[in-house]
Amino acid sequence: MTLLQRGLTRRQFGAALASLTTVVATTASSEAALPVIDTHAHVFHRALELAPGRRYSPDYDAPLSLYLEQLDRNGITNGVLVQPSFLGTDNSYLVDCLNRTNGRLRGIAVVDPGVSADELRALDRGGIVGIRLNLVGQPLPDLALAEWKGLLANVKSMGWQLEIQRNAPDLAVFVPQLLDHGITIVLDHYALPDPRLGVTDRGFQSVLKLGATRNVWVKISAPYRNGPAGERFAKEAYPLLRSAYGLDRLLWGSDWPHTQFEATQTYAKNRQFLDTLIVDERDRAQVLASPLRLFRF
Repeated sequence: MTLLQRGLTRRQFGAALASLTTVVATTASSEAALPVIDTHAHVFHRALELAPGRRYSPDYDAPLSLYLEQLDRNGITNGVLVQPSFLGTDNSYLVDCLNRTNGRLRGIAVVDPGVSADELRALDRGGIVGIRLNLVGQPLPDLALAEWKGLLANVKSMGWQLEIQRNAPDLAVFVPQLLDHGITIVLDHYALPDPRLGVTDRGFQSVLKLGATRNVWVKISAPYRNGPAGERFAKEAYPLLRSAYGLDRLLWGSDWPHTQFEATQTYAKNRQFLDTLIVDERDRAQVLASPLRLFRF
């Protein structure tokens, strides 16, 4: 059929073709512009004062400049710095690093439960978007205490998230208590089930049920922290997490500089593992971009 038979002049056809080309180019540009976000990394140096009672003391430096180098080498547009537990509640180095990156990074702080609202607002202005509870080896906090009620109320009013590192069986009990306060929750490292049980851990099975709340996110990060068979576990856990939470509630994190696993892990290795974990390119792109709103980029 000719152009005239279709009712199109050459000029109209040319205009339509140009319009279609613009649409295709715009769509491709939008897809190429999707952010690629690393939601879990740490920076520190040996001159910083370490917290008493810490479980680990680094003997090397992991400065901001080296982390940014990792992002650039691996095609990562944005990152999230998490206050390491061994630095305690002094978030000054973390905030300083955020202030030097022109909005490329966000931060998750560690605070005392008695912290004031003014102190939290100051952290918010510095690029902090949530707090972390590293409860590994620690007693679970009593959320009925006044200081915890106050902290959770402030976290909620500021629209922050609460990130938790704890083994899955305890998360299954603790997280619902936090959700009762209207808090947005992020669970570290596949929710840390018992390495001997993997996805059959009853705690992990209970964590899967939390996906229905739509107020919980899970980091598919640091599989090596789930035992020697961590990568195999991750491949078994991912489809279950995807089904329970959806791609928009899964977060990838590098866990750089892989504290206590430096001898076997690199940034590139962990980024490449994501490609084998999420084979579908569009699914992977969605997971890498989904933190955009949660972390206020």
